[in-house]
Amino acid sequence: MAGPAPGTTAIPSTMKAWLWNTTSGGLEKNIYRSDTAKRPGQTLQSNQVLVKVISMSLNPADYKVPEMGFIYKCVVSTPASPGMDFCGSVAAVGPGVTNVKVGQLVFGCLVLPLQHGSLAEYIVTPGDVIVPIPDGVEVDHAATVGIAGQTALQVIQNKVGEGDHVFINGGSGGVGIYAIQIAKALGCQVTATCSTRNVELLKSLGADEVLDYTTVDVVQHLRKQGPLFSLCLDMIGEPDELYRESHNFLLPNKLFAQVGNGSHLATAARLITPKIFGGGQRPYQLVFFKNRYEDLKIIGDWMQQGKVKAVLDSVYEFDDAVQAYEKLKSHRARGKIVVHVSAKPV
Repeated sequence: MAGPAPGTTAIPSTMKAWLWNTTSGGLEKNIYRSDTAKRPGQTLQSNQVLVKVISMSLNPADYKVPEMGFIYKCVVSTPASPGMDFCGSVAAVGPGVTNVKVGQLVFGCLVLPLQHGSLAEYIVTPGDVIVPIPDGVEVDHAATVGIAGQTALQVIQNKVGEGDHVFINGGSGGVGIYAIQIAKALGCQVTATCSTRNVELLKSLGADEVLDYTTVDVVQHLRKQGPLFSLCLDMIGEPDELYRESHNFLLPNKLFAQVGNGSHLATAARLITPKIFGGGQRPYQLVFFKNRYEDLKIIGDWMQQGKVKAVLDSVYEFDDAVQAYEKLKSHRARGKIVVHVSAKPV
């Protein structure tokens, strides 16, 4: 591991972190703060980077995957820290890392399963999947890009072109907010759904049509428009008949992409129900993101250019991490929830 840069202090062997040993009853009921947690990356491999976390943002997978219980604990040692998205400063680099240097501000995300998540003072990440924060981009904003931004980009990019129509079901969550802006950056027309309180937010992000699902029958509205859309991105899995009716609003052979769905049984039913028995008649895909340097860089550059912006629901200090996860699990956040971990270097 490369040593600290000239003029900096030595890297401690322990750190502050929020840890869990069990998730029984919910992650937020079990995480506890430690100021003497063992720091990861005591010895770095050639391609690894030690990052001191400044801010991290929360994702549903932060708790949903650990709450799988025994299955997850079979592959992850405890105590473990939750969290995947991060921004921070490079504390040390392995000998094979050339794209970032000590002291540089970077952002990215970690991939599950993991023991050392970003709700901790230090993390270790492969050097080829972290990106320098562009000038002018706030660290809290960069911390929100990792999972949500990449998921939105990967499900939209190369599937639509300028002038195509995109339907986004659930536009006020983390992925939806990025998806609206990315689709607009690619020249698409966007229709998105949300509740009443978020209508103006989605319009401000560039959505051409916003459907308030509390007052509009979304499926009926889409049916009336006919096969118009080149992509449907479903964040919430409701209404239940949305995929079954998708041939009425999706153009032939165009994709129905599912990002969020609270019911695994419902998802399975959509995949296995034959068309002749009322199943969907358009291609169906469950979306899983891939961690890619080039995708993080695209979004970072768009943020610098003002084409894409982060929307923060709330910002919590490190001591208030439990409340941050409680807010996430309330399903009432619009945009991303950020937790400050360490002070930004002067």
